[in-house]
Amino acid sequence: MLNIALFGPPGAGKGTQSEFLIKKYKLFYISTGDILRKEIADKTKLGLEAQSIIASGGLVSDEIIVQIIEKTITENPDANGFLFDGFPRTYIQAYILEGLMIKLNTSLNCLISLNVEEDESVKRLLDRGKTSGRSDDNEVVIRNRLKEYNEKTLPVLRFYKDKGIFRELNGANSIDKVKKGIQKIIREELSKNLFNIVLFGYPGSGRGSQGIALAKKFGLEYVATGPMLEQEIEKNTETGKKIKELYDNGQLVPDEIVVQLIEKKLESSKGIKGFIFKGYPRTLVQSYILDGLLKKHGSSIAQVIEIEVPTLELIKRLDERSKTERCMSYDTSTSKIVKRLQEHENKTVPVIEKYNQLHGVTKIDGLGSFNEVFERISNEISKLI
Repeated sequence: MLNIALFGPPGAGKGTQSEFLIKKYKLFYISTGDILRKEIADKTKLGLEAQSIIASGGLVSDEIIVQIIEKTITENPDANGFLFDGFPRTYIQAYILEGLMIKLNTSLNCLISLNVEEDESVKRLLDRGKTSGRSDDNEVVIRNRLKEYNEKTLPVLRFYKDKGIFRELNGANSIDKVKKGIQKIIREELSKNLFNIVLFGYPGSGRGSQGIALAKKFGLEYVATGPMLEQEIEKNTETGKKIKELYDNGQLVPDEIVVQLIEKKLESSKGIKGFIFKGYPRTLVQSYILDGLLKKHGSSIAQVIEIEVPTLELIKRLDERSKTERCMSYDTSTSKIVKRLQEHENKTVPVIEKYNQLHGVTKIDGLGSFNEVFERISNEISKLI
């Protein structure tokens, strides 16, 4: 997810650059004025509350504004990110946005400030006033607006400078030159982010073979807990000895061990674009663990994909697999196959529902040849990449 705050004094060209950013990067535009007016027009609870305050001559509180922003973000899970215009305006609002981003398991990538000297801003706005018909495009009002902007904005810019995500451009340059400067900043930001995919599907849906092929095509690291555990056993590591003992006693490997292996994988994989996770997370608890692990490493989930295959087709595939060298322990009888499918439904489907609420889940038709399914998934990944 790409989240940007665009700053600049009146006349800096934020409107023009915002249009470009929204179209180029498929960002959802958040202007506090616009979303506030929408809430009022839709007569929502928050809108009516804000309307009452405005009607009595008051200013809409930060408490209402942040609720409206949160509502806007959560109602647009398919957005590639958000472009904030006009928020945060104050030092306090900078802290509010920081807390909101944490709550929504994301963060602000950068604040881009378009700097324009006061006289240039005045000139631009006066020129605009000749055709806009806006009563506030006169020099006295313009200079007052610029003074207010500078007084309120400097502490906000300092906040983001201290965080190390402040980026500055000369807004007096041509539109194209500013646009190229913004693109350079965003390319740098995107290069910092790993592209992480979680691949879901019932046993027999083809997650494993598809995951390996997709990782190869897109330059991602394939992470499957089963092979990782087997690898530890083969290497005869201390962890491998514990895993073997658990297997021999018919016990499940606890999250404590699996988490250590995944974290080791995250730390040791250098120069890659991201990860494809298959077989993890299987449970809600594991989903929170994975979110926390990625957050710790400055990353997050970029895309969640579920391969959908009808139940009877799954049973048929697993039964056929039981007669090959790829046979899994749960393939050996119909009752075991059904039990494994039920386990996925009870434990893993709630995880998929959780991710669908947070990120949106891309559903892929898993019927057809390997290449047909692979092409469908590849097309969806390519869109987001």
